[in-house]
Amino acid sequence: MQLANKAAVTGVGDTDYTRDAGGRSALSLQLEAALNAISDAGIRPQDIDGIVMPSPSSPVVAEELVTNLGIPDLRFSTGTPLGGAGPVAALQCAAAAVAAGICSHVLLSLGRTGRTGQKIGARIQQMPQFRIVGEFEAPSGALAPAQYYAPMARRHMEMFGTTSRQLAEIAVTTRQHAILNGNARMTTPLTVEDHQASRMIADPLRLYDCSLESDGAAAVIVSAADRACDLRQPRILLAGMAEGHPDSPSAITQRGDMTRLGLAKAAPRAFAMAGVTPADIDVAEIYDCFTYIVLCQLEDLGFCGKGEGGAFVEGGALGLHGRLPVNTHGGLLSQAHIAGMNHVVELVRQLRGEAGRAQVPDAEVGLVTGYGDLGDGTLAIMTRG
Repeated sequence: MQLANKAAVTGVGDTDYTRDAGGRSALSLQLEAALNAISDAGIRPQDIDGIVMPSPSSPVVAEELVTNLGIPDLRFSTGTPLGGAGPVAALQCAAAAVAAGICSHVLLSLGRTGRTGQKIGARIQQMPQFRIVGEFEAPSGALAPAQYYAPMARRHMEMFGTTSRQLAEIAVTTRQHAILNGNARMTTPLTVEDHQASRMIADPLRLYDCSLESDGAAAVIVSAADRACDLRQPRILLAGMAEGHPDSPSAITQRGDMTRLGLAKAAPRAFAMAGVTPADIDVAEIYDCFTYIVLCQLEDLGFCGKGEGGAFVEGGALGLHGRLPVNTHGGLLSQAHIAGMNHVVELVRQLRGEAGRAQVPDAEVGLVTGYGDLGDGTLAIMTRG
């Protein structure tokens, strides 16, 4: 079954992204975002007949959305438990469901109380995929994501000469974009020197290399492409999608090549499905749990060669008027950590021309990536349809 252009994103919605949601539950936040996305698409909650839950750590299950939204006939329900790769994997899953004729309108909803709820270190230890990691990394004291990914960044630096100041370029650019966004947590200007002066979290990753624990939710509606023609918003077609997993083993430090992610396998498939190349991309929303992960994904996507990411990001290359505008909403580093679902929302708004002061001129083709905690990579390429 060919998935290219068989499905479209027809609605997006989110909540305010905050440090403290005032005691609201993840379910409350998800319902708000879901209703906003449903309204944006111009459909009713009763029209939803599929649900994909992208997050393995969310306390919310599909049945709660069915009950609270009053969905009368759910025909498809599943999850994509890939951590930060989950939301983009959910796009592919939803596209397959509507292309197969199983359902017409699929809701993808993700909410987090990452700041006021259970902290990331505790959450990831509960994920089944971390059992193997725990055997190798935990005895060395690695219990949090920064400690898992720091050796990857250090290996890249040792092999290719990548520097901390180059990682700072990513943090500074995404902060500039967040300042233009009316819904971002971090809106104070950031300089390379600020980044270099920030405290070390896990060498070589500093404070401003790390994403934000946040409260909030985001949601997306994926519809059959033919149904999307009759809805409120212009169609944003899902032109190419793919999922890739890194070479074994799951323990990052035990891999033969720590600088290659699962995205390196997914990217050629997604670009081939969409019939485009990296040179055709106008805007990219790239999963940014840490600055280094952005740099590595740029290489694995083919925007530059392996080891050339540091030079690629210098000089404002990722800004709105640079060679490749990246994370135009501020990303996980400066907008909020909604596990990448906010990246999907932002790409749709960019391609609709609704991104306000952070709008990339004449954006017609864009991509969004996801990154799982163990290096899983997901990619969706979207076009205005």
